[in-house]
Amino acid sequence: MTRTRPVARLRPLGLDEVAITGGFWGHRQHVNATATLAHIEGWLEREGWLGNFDLAAAGRLPEGRRGREFSDSEVYKLLEAMAWEIGRAGDPGLDDRFRAIVARVAAAQEPDGYLGTVFGRPGQAPRWSALEWGHELYCLGHLFQAAAARATTRPDADDGLLGAARRAADLVCEVFGPDGRAAVCGHAEIEPAMVALARVTGERRYLDQAALFVDRRGHGLLPDIEFGRAYYQDDVPVREATVLRGHAVRAGYLSAGAVDVAVERGDDELLAALARQWENTVARRTYLTGGQGSHHQDEAFGQDWALPPDRAYSETCAGVGSIMFSWRLLLATGRPQHADLVERTLFNVVATSPSEAGTAFFYTNTLHQRVPGTPARDDEVSPRAASSLRAPWFAVSCCPPNVARTLAGLAGYVATADDDGVQLHLYAPATVRTTLPDGRRVAFDVETGYPRSGTVAVRVRDGAADPWTLTLRVPAWAEGARLRVLPADGPPTEEDVEPGTATVRRAFADGDVVELHLPVTPRFTAADPRIDAVRGCLAVERGPEVLCLESVDLAAATGGRLDDVVDVGVDPTVPPREVDGAVVVRLRPAVAPDGSWPYGPPPGRDGTGDGVDVPLVAYHDWAERGPSTMRVWMPVVRG
Repeated sequence: MTRTRPVARLRPLGLDEVAITGGFWGHRQHVNATATLAHIEGWLEREGWLGNFDLAAAGRLPEGRRGREFSDSEVYKLLEAMAWEIGRAGDPGLDDRFRAIVARVAAAQEPDGYLGTVFGRPGQAPRWSALEWGHELYCLGHLFQAAAARATTRPDADDGLLGAARRAADLVCEVFGPDGRAAVCGHAEIEPAMVALARVTGERRYLDQAALFVDRRGHGLLPDIEFGRAYYQDDVPVREATVLRGHAVRAGYLSAGAVDVAVERGDDELLAALARQWENTVARRTYLTGGQGSHHQDEAFGQDWALPPDRAYSETCAGVGSIMFSWRLLLATGRPQHADLVERTLFNVVATSPSEAGTAFFYTNTLHQRVPGTPARDDEVSPRAASSLRAPWFAVSCCPPNVARTLAGLAGYVATADDDGVQLHLYAPATVRTTLPDGRRVAFDVETGYPRSGTVAVRVRDGAADPWTLTLRVPAWAEGARLRVLPADGPPTEEDVEPGTATVRRAFADGDVVELHLPVTPRFTAADPRIDAVRGCLAVERGPEVLCLESVDLAAATGGRLDDVVDVGVDPTVPPREVDGAVVVRLRPAVAPDGSWPYGPPPGRDGTGDGVDVPLVAYHDWAERGPSTMRVWMPVVRG
């Protein structure tokens, strides 16, 4: 496959070029590999979602089929996560498990390439008969992404997954191609997946089919529903939309696929439309955590500025979709603000969902927990949308395998390359080894304690005769950052750098070090006053991490006198600061005298003296200590 006119500025570095070696994300990858993947596999087996493929192969469907209409996709997402993890760590035992699942899936494929366990057999609805809700193309999209991950990390694998995906993709092109049925899937996903498959196979018609799906969207091909066609982005053509709307996961997946199409086909008009939608969505419809989607009833975006913290849906999968969209825009444009949102969403949505043990998850990610959560039983399936404590599995368990595949392939988000050098976007202990198009070899290690420490050191491991450019992202919050260059042989240099990017171009010698110093001191953050739900409130951030107040810390600091986060506010005259490794804020009671009417004049001095200092926790660590109330946004209460 050849591009018409590539518009991407950056090339992502693969897992054979970048490895995360420790730190925050290295720990998360270890837990994902040693606990989460097996946990997901066990639940897929236990709930019968893997067994559905066995029933299909034996001709025993529909009797005995279990799970929702999209449960096939969770198996495919697990395969994608396994493929990235095998590429990352090369675990032969995991490879055996991967092959065993592929064999069960492939055995269920029909002779014409159709693969799915819900439609098309005697006793089931006909194929493609419920595109608005049936998720057939959505499920196949996740199959294609799993196959693309496998082909990328193990191009010579003989397990048959890529062949199965290609047969299914050929059928999709036949049924829905230019001379076929003019239709789209109610849940976008097939779009980025067809491009991914095109890239690993070189098959141009897969790209053309993805473009066809993108251009068909927004023309009323799906039936109107109670949430309106905006729910599945079939209300406005992609090129004409100005903001993301409707179901947040669907919107993210569709936008990611549309960027892929724009890049591969050199479609500047489409890319510009998507960049405009991203900017408006980030500016008006995105939570401080990076989370997206404020509606529970339809898992959707609200109107501009409608971002209530206690009703935040902020689905984990929507965070994954946002990362997919932002990352592709970063590759296409090189603009660091896209990487800023990737980082924010990774630390405060993706990292928040799994428990420290990696065996329980948040489906939604509220920013204000008003009622202490209820512990979920280890052996029970939980409702998907309850903002409570993390649960081991859900009736709709799209989020656990989505987190797993993101973490397993996370090294692919660390760095990129262009014709003249390498760009670092995410900061973690890592090794980077790549070759530029003209043959220049680039090799360096990243040494950092980020985000606990703001120092990122890039240590060159292979000298080069010719200069190349190292680019480091300076996050938007990093006012006062500094860049130091410490040559192996020569005097050091130091300069202030502004948010955006910092570059060093030189003929690097083995042992040269470039240090970026980011100010990760805690800071107050205020919201745009048009966000009514948090007007008059402050949040606290430290580096890329959003912090929150948990009732367990409030009760401990006040000797049990105050044990609910709704009863306090923050004193803005005392900046947040670090004490013994914890970020603390000054809190004061925010409770008016009991009465029969909850309104009255503004409160005056509360008579509590200097208030009380209470530690905050990183939002991604909340709810690890049992039931609690929690809030990110704290009302301002002055002494």
